[in-house]
Amino acid sequence: MSTGQTRRGNTRQRIQDVALELFSEHGYEKTSLREIAEKLEVTKAALYYHFKTKEDIVISLFQDLARPCDELIAWAEGQPRTLETKLEVIRRYNEALRSAEPLFRFMQENQAAVRDLSIGETFKARMLTLFGLLKEDDAELTDQVRCITALFSMHAGMFAMQHVEGDPEEKRRAILEVATELVTAANPPNRRPVRPDSAQTASP
Repeated sequence: MSTGQTRRGNTRQRIQDVALELFSEHGYEKTSLREIAEKLEVTKAALYYHFKTKEDIVISLFQDLARPCDELIAWAEGQPRTLETKLEVIRRYNEALRSAEPLFRFMQENQAAVRDLSIGETFKARMLTLFGLLKEDDAELTDQVRCITALFSMHAGMFAMQHVEGDPEEKRRAILEVATELVTAANPPNRRPVRPDSAQTASP
């Protein structure tokens, strides 16, 4: 399983990659730290140096994904609420998800474990923040659905499209195109853009 050349550089990242591979093959609950160590051909002591539990491994993976998401949110909150900004949010989020495909497969296949580890709520909070950046405060319900669907199409698409024939890059571009169309449809061009500072000072 490849998650990018940058993830092959050190033991911590190798542990994450192998753990996700075994979680996908056998399930989170049925995979032990011993099996992860054996797959890596390292001692359990070497594994414990980086991660004490399976939960620590999964949490570290979400933290790695959260970092670029938080940077994206911070950038977007300082930009005018134009369609161009929102489409850039979608494009950058698509890039942030590029190395997270194995993690999203884990989430799909181990939903009970995700709930038990309480990482689902943290992930949900970031998704709601991104959703708020894509929609307007006075958006009609159908436009709100378009914006939230744009985000979830990028998540579910990575999982579902692995069973569809085609070049991986072409599939990513197709998913991004659909998300872009949804956000564009939810933000008609005649809507006046809102700047971040004016959103806070505007009178009710």
